[in-house]
Amino acid sequence: MAQEQTSFFSHQTLEKNIGWMIVMSLVAVLFAGLVQIVPLFFQHSTTEPAAGVTPLEPLSQMGRDIYIREGCNGCHSQQVRTLRAEVQRYGPYSVAGESVYDHPFLWGSKRTGPDLARIGQRYSDEWQRLHLRNPRDVVPESNMPGYPWLAKTALPTNDIGDRMRALRIVGVPYTDEQIKAAPDALKGKTEEDALVAYLQGLGVGVRNAQLKAASGGK
Repeated sequence: MAQEQTSFFSHQTLEKNIGWMIVMSLVAVLFAGLVQIVPLFFQHSTTEPAAGVTPLEPLSQMGRDIYIREGCNGCHSQQVRTLRAEVQRYGPYSVAGESVYDHPFLWGSKRTGPDLARIGQRYSDEWQRLHLRNPRDVVPESNMPGYPWLAKTALPTNDIGDRMRALRIVGVPYTDEQIKAAPDALKGKTEEDALVAYLQGLGVGVRNAQLKAASGGK
């Protein structure tokens, strides 16, 4: 009996039985995936925020949702790769701790446009607004479409509390006071205001923390 079981699960048997080959391949892939993924849930480098990283303010959070809605993440990544050319162009490479409050994270794998991980405050608010309305006004060679309607679209205030409560469930430490005050922070704002606020905050906290560390904490 033992000999029959051994021969049944032999490599030769699997090669001849496509059904079992698929099943055992899936088992191997699942096991290998778990071995690589599960430890990440217990490492401080992937579960604790990097220095300078804080939860987004309500206006910036709405901007992030608009950024995703308009498909900006389809052309712009938010990850600096660990390559010399990347670091020279964009700054220090990205680490997992920068994205602990991002749901979903937007590191991306494709760049039609430049990476935006460190774009915050590199340009003025007015530059960002002009770029959103008609990109070729500030970057003549750009093939990015314009988003002029964002400047004319009022930002809704009725569901920001639900958005923040949902994020709190997955680990973003918003307080009840922050959630209660959020609608007032959005009053009179446009979708363009929100998107500019989000873009202007990208990488700023991390960059300031790195500069502070480099200067000895001064």
